[in-house]
Order: sequence, then structure tokens, then C-alpha cells
Amino acid sequence: MARMKDMYKAEVAPALMKKFNYKSVMQIPKLDKIVVNVGVGDAKDNAKALDAVLRDLAIITGQKAVPTYAKKSVANFKLRQGMKIGAKVTLRGERMYEFMDRLFSFALPKVRDFKGINPNAFDGRGNYALGLKEQLIFPEIEYDKVEKIRGMDICFVTTANTDEEARELLKLFGAPFARA
Repeated sequence: MARMKDMYKAEVAPALMKKFNYKSVMQIPKLDKIVVNVGVGDAKDNAKALDAVLRDLAIITGQKAVPTYAKKSVANFKLRQGMKIGAKVTLRGERMYEFMDRLFSFALPKVRDFKGINPNAFDGRGNYALGLKEQLIFPEIEYDKVEKIRGMDICFVTTANTDEEARELLKLFGAPFARA
């Protein structure tokens, strides 16, 4: 079983129950899913760029990535509706906890001049969004095989009702929040 899942059951859930005085264990917020998204702007000109991103995402997350498609046509960007313009992976269960563990323990500390992640990037409904500038911070990615450095968006979707509950949940999981 994933280390973070054991930690949730043993430490995180009881701490949240105590802090927020929940009446039922079903009220305790938990991590629902993690969505990793990469936009590939040059995919319309270079089909191999999207293949490289799909491969990198599969290596990083341990799960097959799916392409995302343009919803609208935009003439200024030479973009047609239905064109492949990115890739995403939705992680749940064991893979979600494993990915979060690797992100907080190995990847984020490798970022140069890392002072912590933004503690205010919550959406008002208990979900947290994080942006990374390069995929090279993950130990699974080989520097020599990377064609182009790309950033990614990582969204932590929780069952928390407020940002305060979600912030406390991620903090107890070991999220390296910056000092405000």
C-alpha cells in the first residue's frame, strides 16, 4: 500500500478530525484525484511533439496519458476545432498517492531556488493548482531523451468544502508551502 495512504489513515485523518471538530468520519476531507495537464502549442505543426509529451507523462505518472483537443477554432493561432493541443492524466487511488509522494519528496526539492509552493493557489472550493516550468525535475525523465523542456499543470482535487480545510490536508501530507 502507498506510504501516503497509510499516513492519511494513521495521522492526517485523525488530525483533521480533531482540528475541525467533525461529527462523522465521512466529513473528513480527502484527496479525490490529481490531474496532470501539459499544453503542447506546437502540436499543430509537429505531430511528434505530442507523442513525446504523451511518453513523458506516462513515464512520470505511471499511467497512459490521453490527448486533449481544441474546443474552438481560433484563426489567430491557426487552430481548428478538434485539433490535438495537449495531453492529460487523471490519477486516482494508489497511483495518485505514489505520484504525490514523489512530487513532494523528490521532484519539488530539485527545483532551483525552491522556497516552497504558493499557499494561496486554491480555487475557493478546496482544490489546489500548481504549475511546474519543466519536466526534468522528475527523476524518471532522462535529460538526453528530452526534445524540448515543457511545463505542466498539476491540480489536486479534494473533497474539502473550504480552502482552509484543503490547505491543512495538503500541509499534513507534507506539501512544502512557502512561508507567507
